[in-house]
Amino acid sequence: MDRRTLLKVTGVAGTTVGLSAVAGCLGDGGDEEIDEITITLSEFPDTVDPIDHITGDYFDVFDHIYEPLFNVQPGEAPESRVVEDWNHGDGSVEMTLRDDVQFHDGQDLTAEDVAFTLQRQIDAEFGPASSQVAGLGSIEGAEAVDETTVEFQYSGAAALAEYEFGNYARAMNAEWTREQGGEEEAIAGSSADIFNGTGPYEVVDFTPDTEIVLERFDDYWGDEAPFERVTFNSDTESNGRATAVETGSSDMSINILPQDTQTINDNDGTEVRRVTSFRNIFCVMKNESEPFDSQEFRQAMNYAVDNQAIIDGSLSSFGSPMSQPSPPGVNGHNPDLEHYSQDIEQAEQLVEDSGYAGVEIELTAPQGRYLNDAAVAERVADQIDQLENVSCEPNIVDFGVVSDANSAGMDNYEIPFFLIGWGVITGDTDYAVSGFFQEGGGVQTFRDEELDSAITESQGIDDQDEREQALQDLNEMAREKAPWIFLHQQESIYGIRDDIEWEPREDENIWVWEMNP
Repeated sequence: MDRRTLLKVTGVAGTTVGLSAVAGCLGDGGDEEIDEITITLSEFPDTVDPIDHITGDYFDVFDHIYEPLFNVQPGEAPESRVVEDWNHGDGSVEMTLRDDVQFHDGQDLTAEDVAFTLQRQIDAEFGPASSQVAGLGSIEGAEAVDETTVEFQYSGAAALAEYEFGNYARAMNAEWTREQGGEEEAIAGSSADIFNGTGPYEVVDFTPDTEIVLERFDDYWGDEAPFERVTFNSDTESNGRATAVETGSSDMSINILPQDTQTINDNDGTEVRRVTSFRNIFCVMKNESEPFDSQEFRQAMNYAVDNQAIIDGSLSSFGSPMSQPSPPGVNGHNPDLEHYSQDIEQAEQLVEDSGYAGVEIELTAPQGRYLNDAAVAERVADQIDQLENVSCEPNIVDFGVVSDANSAGMDNYEIPFFLIGWGVITGDTDYAVSGFFQEGGGVQTFRDEELDSAITESQGIDDQDEREQALQDLNEMAREKAPWIFLHQQESIYGIRDDIEWEPREDENIWVWEMNP
């Protein structure tokens, strides 16, 4: 079956805004064209390895350097970009690469580079283990067929494999990567030369933990990128990000607080843009650590929390309560599930039933990574602490601490209870659950044989209607087992110069090539 036949069968083909779609608009908007743009994130990458973390802020930077091989929209099949065409066989897909793609050091992109990069994400023998394996659950291997043809092997449904490689396939130069020293040495060098991708921008200046400056790559294979120079920096303080836009020190900032939106809209030359994202905010409860090994206790934590009150109080009503791992709009979301409503009496009784009455717990949470995350965590901890038989204190830390806890796996219980967000960037429920609930999923935080088996079964279903029903049943099962405290679906709020044409994406990706100055 070829790719186009697959799109017709699955019904997920769609129009994608890609690099070529915006390039023709450049220079049409007015007398003055914007040549430079500064984007302020909430977290700055603490790594120079583009496949080291599954973190949105990191992708926002690295995707401009190490470009995706496909153009993607959440929930839709990938569209051609660096990969020109692909054909599915029996448990494999053969991809044809463009023959005019160069790395920033002048070497040509080859199929070996793509195979090497993907293998790094699923096999520790090919390099440092990558937490991105959570996004590649069905991909089993990759190999170069010839200079411009690479084959991926996968298990399960072809559409699921496309969701995965469409969102996670990128390329590092295999020879160059093997020649690099350890990452600590690379960061210590603070040199632009430690980056080498095929993207529309190359690094010209890099200050670890502070700033990275990109300029157009002159030998880029595609259409010219819309800005000559792009600078990424970060500010973990929400008011700092808002001020940066208001004062003009930044052209765009993410995770603007609701209370700052009016000020930005009233400011001359700036405005707020927003979209309900596919990001789910929740509190992980690792279920092989006491007291979270009790389903009654985990359910009690959900009944202790008033999601709507948190949304209204800490998020100024920006957001909606979650009832399951998959947000609305994602393939497999179950519309019949109601979110847990606060019921203190039931919560206290479930704690008694669990045998953990009188327990003391600590909720670890980041500050500045998600929309008002520290304030949300403090309210969650306070509401749990209101129970007569549970004591709970918040512990606010840097996001890296939470990210490491999320990637630590089921054998590390140093931080068993933490707040984190997960963007379902593929638009499919499998991405919302497989990494967290399956053995070897990459960010596993919950071990349950029944749930694991249900996910595995859903991954092998080719019929789209049948698979969607299986995913809805899976979401219902997850709600009952309560692996998380289900909190809310995040509203993504951006402050931006009003003369930059750009619409926020549900998957939260910020791609400069989709902008028009």
